[in-house]
Amino acid sequence: MSQILCQVDSVTPLTDTVFKVLLTPEQPLDFVAGQYLTMVMSSDDKRPFSIASKPGERQIELHIGAFVAESYAMQVIEHLNNHAQVCIEAPFGSAQLRPDNKRSRIMVVGGTGFSYAHSMLQHLVANGDKRTTFLYWGCRDAAGMYLQHEAERLAQLHPHLSFIPVFDEPVNGARQGSVIDAVCEDFSDLSGFDIYVAGRFEMAGVARERFGAQGANSDNLIGDAFAYLK
Repeated sequence: MSQILCQVDSVTPLTDTVFKVLLTPEQPLDFVAGQYLTMVMSSDDKRPFSIASKPGERQIELHIGAFVAESYAMQVIEHLNNHAQVCIEAPFGSAQLRPDNKRSRIMVVGGTGFSYAHSMLQHLVANGDKRTTFLYWGCRDAAGMYLQHEAERLAQLHPHLSFIPVFDEPVNGARQGSVIDAVCEDFSDLSGFDIYVAGRFEMAGVARERFGAQGANSDNLIGDAFAYLK
């Protein structure tokens, strides 16, 4: 796959640990909502990030969670801050949006996995999709839910979209516990849904087991991590 040169337009902290990155590729990027790119750090070091923007936009948006100095993600932030232009490879991933399916949707994301859902939701709204969609977003605490106001606004504007925030730690007025548990508590039968999952590999493994036990068809469990799970 050929590399695409991108101008670094901005690197903006959304919280102390999450950054919004805007890139402009030298030629428009053709991708499907739900796909990802890799940031080329070197010829043998290419790091994946979900594309948060919707298809057809000139800029590419990323949400990068960088929690520790010198971490895998913070090295990418420093690379972006230190270069006017960077190289990416894209698009990748088969866990893309399936807008033509007749089933209702559940999107289950953890942390910056919201970037995956963000692209799909923006695309669906732009195209007037009215299919019932539930967004479950799990974070450790309120500070980690870096675009909660945007998710709430989308749900307020679009009655077919429901947003359910879930936190590991107590947050006034919000669900507490596992985002996987929250879905299983709310839906005893998951056989009628397309279920999109983005988060840590451990989360994907638990989701596959728990959702399958409640009727989810494996063909309708959508997430790039599933291809790597035994």
